[in-house]
Amino acid sequence: MAIVPDDKNWTWVLERTCDECGFDAHAFAREQVGSMVRDIASVWVDVLAGPDVAVRTSDDRWSTLEYACHVRDVFRIYDERLRRMLEEDGPRYANWDQDATAIEDRYDEQEPATVAGELMAAATALAERFDAVRGDQWLRPGTRSDGATFTVESFGRYFVHDPLHHLPDVGSGTRFPT
Repeated sequence: MAIVPDDKNWTWVLERTCDECGFDAHAFAREQVGSMVRDIASVWVDVLAGPDVAVRTSDDRWSTLEYACHVRDVFRIYDERLRRMLEEDGPRYANWDQDATAIEDRYDEQEPATVAGELMAAATALAERFDAVRGDQWLRPGTRSDGATFTVESFGRYFVHDPLHHLPDVGSGTRFPT
């Protein structure tokens, strides 16, 4: 069975707790996003050090390595989007097809140690950018290609869910809060 592309609109996590991973977007202060990114990245680096990370345990799910590549790219993309929210007035983001990226970038063939380093570097850059947000900057808007509009605050709360949500997918057992 092939992996079915995820086409859900996950913005509902800003309104209610995720039943699957326990994430509550309002259970932490917005100023904690940077430290949460660092903590989450550390867990992912540990997960990548495990055995058989490139092996899919099910035909319809990514391997640990593929999920980690996705998380690394989420950190990179959100860092760029956050930069734009802070520097531009009301930026609109192009769509990102995460499933196409996984295939085109050959997530399944990447080196786990390299991915771990890249993931940590991307997380650090994003965490530092969130750490630098002050005052009214939390209210700056940005719009996704499907029309969903975020403030820097809601963007941060929404974003944190993704890398946390995938930890149980790879058997780490980690649930929110980290």
